[in-house]
Amino acid sequence: MSSDGYNQYCPVAKACEVLEPRWTLLLLCEMWSGSTRFNEIRRGVPGMSPSLMSKRLREMEAKGLVARTENPSTGDINYTTTTVADELEPIVLELGKWAHRNVDAEVTLENLDAKLLMWNMRRKININALPARRSVIEFTYPELPKDEQNFWLIAKPGTPVDLCSLDPGHDVDLFVSADLKAMTSAWIGCSTLRAEISRGKISLIGDMSIAASIDSWLGRSTFAEC
Repeated sequence: MSSDGYNQYCPVAKACEVLEPRWTLLLLCEMWSGSTRFNEIRRGVPGMSPSLMSKRLREMEAKGLVARTENPSTGDINYTTTTVADELEPIVLELGKWAHRNVDAEVTLENLDAKLLMWNMRRKININALPARRSVIEFTYPELPKDEQNFWLIAKPGTPVDLCSLDPGHDVDLFVSADLKAMTSAWIGCSTLRAEISRGKISLIGDMSIAASIDSWLGRSTFAEC
């Protein structure tokens, strides 16, 4: 595509010129999911370099898709979607549903990313289905390099679920050891947690009540039921 775009009056062509630059839709999805700070957004697009993300956010701001605001007392920068961008949210959701129905599952499961999986799973933790205290759940993916295997989810009533990739030093209530492909498959709805547990691809050790209720506190992707 030339720097001038498609050079067509067609509204679809014009929409593509706004949305087509790589990562644009994924950045919007991350902000629709609640991320507003630069480092938060970046955790949802781990394959994107910080410099490219800065460039793309500036472009999206110029196109009226993103608003950048600065807290005058702290200097913190926040990025939020505009009403123009928010009109796209249901359309992009339907696009994701279409892909989930029509793109072969094995092709989807060729693209595994434990950091992205855990970042997304963090959003779907149902704190109300966990004990009314701090719960610490450690996930381990043994096939990954040793310094990339472990993640800790910390859930506490009244606070957002925290995700750590370094040991937070708390006693662990439940240890979850999983094959990354199996956990991803269960997350996106190609399989289920119970099926993968039965196959021996996911094992649970620790608090038996938390283990038994995993289907209640660990949600699945928005697209899992498509």
